Amino acid sequence: MLVDRLRAAVVGTGLIGGSILLRLRERGIDVAGWDPDAATRAEGRSRGVSYPDALADAVRDRDVVFLCGPLSSLPGTLLTVSRWAGPDCVVTDVGSTKGGIAGYAAAHGLTDRFVPGHPMAGTERAGLTAAAPALFDGAAWVLCPTAAGIDRFRTLAALLIDVFGARVVPLEPDAHDAAAALASHLPHLLAGALAATVADTDLRDAVLGLAAGSFRDGTRVVGTPAARTVDMLLNNRAQVLAQLDRVAGLLDRYAAALRDGDAAALAALQQRARGLRLALLDRELPAATPRAFPLGMAGEDELAYLLALGAAGGYLTGCEVTPGTVTYAAHLPAAPA
Repeated sequence: MLVDRLRAAVVGTGLIGGSILLRLRERGIDVAGWDPDAATRAEGRSRGVSYPDALADAVRDRDVVFLCGPLSSLPGTLLTVSRWAGPDCVVTDVGSTKGGIAGYAAAHGLTDRFVPGHPMAGTERAGLTAAAPALFDGAAWVLCPTAAGIDRFRTLAALLIDVFGARVVPLEPDAHDAAAALASHLPHLLAGALAATVADTDLRDAVLGLAAGSFRDGTRVVGTPAARTVDMLLNNRAQVLAQLDRVAGLLDRYAAALRDGDAAALAALQQRARGLRLALLDRELPAATPRAFPLGMAGEDELAYLLALGAAGGYLTGCEVTPGTVTYAAHLPAAPA
């Protein structure tokens, strides 16, 4: 699929969908938007983007469709779009949980054309007016490949790398949901707990008067619309609860060390946490040796390579399909010193 001939559609054009739409338009791609909100459609038209009133008109004859509505709406939208889009259309989503939508696609025979996805990018703002074409530059963008849909994965991976400048991370849906619970969903809960604690104390205004970078950074994601956060947490409830239990156990250890005046135990806990923070800031991912796989095969080796890459913390920076071969360029974490 040549980018300059690509016809795309974005269904649901809030912050993420709007940013996808604006980036596609910026790169000269024929893109149509659709949103259930008439005011959003009007805003899109004012920016010179095609925004049909009917969803069917937005997705018909498109090569790729991004589903960007609320998590709870995605299964129904996937089924509807799959009826109106052509059989060769690549469909993906941007939902922050993957197990549910991947299972729904499999149950409805859509695995060969649907590639679950999740760009790890965003802000606490919402809506098309907050969208930014550069939102995904350098961002991790999870895709969940399957053997049945491996050709669609290749098309989508190349598009995300070449057009959005994203780092494509291949993961199994359940692996994504477990990792996202810790990397994204749990931080929303912890930030909410901190902010709510301050809101309920008589020292509220005094705290706000003293708040500096640590409090602002620690509560930033609470600015996300509550409905969006609740949708995310409920759709990954089992994973979030499991990780919340781990955090609660760790907080109990902190509390016990404080009660006992155990400076050594407190220092050990903080040092371990500090090590993780430094690992995040100092993380090196050198280029790995490119891997090539033959086309037209069952794809088990290719799929195993992709999923192992993502599970190891790596990502793709290239996906080139030539006659008979697909070649991946990737980066992997450096071995610890």
